[in-house]
Amino acid sequence: MVWEERWHPLRREWVVISSHRDRRPWRGGTVGVALTPPAAYAPDCYLCPGNTRVSGERNPRYDGVFAFDNDHPCVGPSAPDPIPVADGPYRNRRADGLSRVVCYTPRHDLSLAELQPNEVVDLLTMLQEQFRELAARPEVRHILMFENKGDVVGMSNPHAHCQIYATNFVFRTIEVESEASAAYLAETGRVLFRDIIAAEEQQRDRIIVSNDHAVSFIPYFARYAYETFVAPRDTHASIAELSGVELEDLAACLRETLIRMDNLWQMPFPYVMALHQAPTDGTPHPGFHFHIELHTPLRKPGLLKYLAGPEIGGGNFLNDTAPEDKARELISQPSVHYRAGAHD
Repeated sequence: MVWEERWHPLRREWVVISSHRDRRPWRGGTVGVALTPPAAYAPDCYLCPGNTRVSGERNPRYDGVFAFDNDHPCVGPSAPDPIPVADGPYRNRRADGLSRVVCYTPRHDLSLAELQPNEVVDLLTMLQEQFRELAARPEVRHILMFENKGDVVGMSNPHAHCQIYATNFVFRTIEVESEASAAYLAETGRVLFRDIIAAEEQQRDRIIVSNDHAVSFIPYFARYAYETFVAPRDTHASIAELSGVELEDLAACLRETLIRMDNLWQMPFPYVMALHQAPTDGTPHPGFHFHIELHTPLRKPGLLKYLAGPEIGGGNFLNDTAPEDKARELISQPSVHYRAGAHD
């Protein structure tokens, strides 16, 4: 049993780890899981090749990674001028920037975990290109790349895709992480995230996948049961800075991590995947270490980690599981996807 508080140095907050709570009686809600895989092509899917989107645009018959401007953007060049507000504490500004969608594959029935190794490399290469292009825009101060996988995290379409928000502001999590990284570097002369990797590798029991240039692990301070970080070993501000060999190892590490997650319960494992990248606001962000975070809402099949009083009301997470136990579960899984060969 683990029952203690653990410091999250990137978020600068305490996480309560109380693994005995995972065995408490539960008469609350559960969520269903779609176990029947979809068809390889869906005529009503607005992300499949050749289909028409809500904007009236028709997708090309693409055969690899495909990116396009989001038809329902969070921020965009067509955003109207802000509505004037009365004097007082309230402020507003134009929602400027650009929103894009990136389809991983023309196949409607494949997830990121089921792509071939070269296809994952192709995806990360596309994200590099997107970052370089968007970072050059003067109005863009930060580029958030993320995937919502699974109905329980608000996935709007099962066709595997991620989104890009190139915004005129820096998302709060990245803002705090940048401040924490810079302060740690100034205080110790070392990169915070590299010290996190070193600590994880010294203890070893939370490492999921490891290769020459990348590593994945459930961090000591995990907030969700199977929350996993996937990171290059060397420090880079963004995905755009990774070399070819680093990108290949990161892709392999990410793919195997996701395969182990799917294999755990023989089902598509839901998550929110976020790429943590330094702001592009023209100011230095010393010590910032690009990495990928997988936030996993399920702690058991069908049982969500609900954000309740402590998280929403108090602002601190309670993790009802021990990161070391959850890591052992993923480590024990095979590195070949349970559905391998089903799509041939």
